[in-house]
Amino acid sequence: MSDRRLAEFDTVGLFEALDGQRLQRGLSWRGVADEMWAMSAVLNAQRDDHPISPSTLTGMARRRVTSCQHALFMLRWLDRSPESFLVGGSAHAVAALPWAGPDRRLRWNLGRLHQVMDAERRVEGLTWVALAGRLQCTPSQLTGIRTARFTAGMHIAMAIVQWVGRPSSDFIYAARW
Repeated sequence: MSDRRLAEFDTVGLFEALDGQRLQRGLSWRGVADEMWAMSAVLNAQRDDHPISPSTLTGMARRRVTSCQHALFMLRWLDRSPESFLVGGSAHAVAALPWAGPDRRLRWNLGRLHQVMDAERRVEGLTWVALAGRLQCTPSQLTGIRTARFTAGMHIAMAIVQWVGRPSSDFIYAARW
């Protein structure tokens, strides 16, 4: 698996898809953020956390990155898979996101992602430094996924799933918290 070319996650393409859908539906960025948040209305009423911000949506075009957890709000709203935003496509492009009702929110299972990545790293005989070089990130970005203290960038999460040869949907679930 180590000699596979990894397709880049197109954050700007994700932004453009959001903007296109926003314009088609006549929404402001606040309206888009509100609709995304409302998709989990029952869960949100039970939790004391803050909604996704319009600046999270608009800022990714400038920064060219987004977190893997924030991307799930966007992908759910667009009804698109993460693989549909890989430059050049993916063997897993048809893998749909799990269904999530209003009492759930899509989340990456970062612990599982780390476990599978680490097992493959060991099989390949790679150090964290060598794997980080292949995935074009830092070793701490990979090892930090284990404790989920920091959410991974979507570009890193998608590089990992491609490297292990699995669809992203194997690591995404509908969380009730």
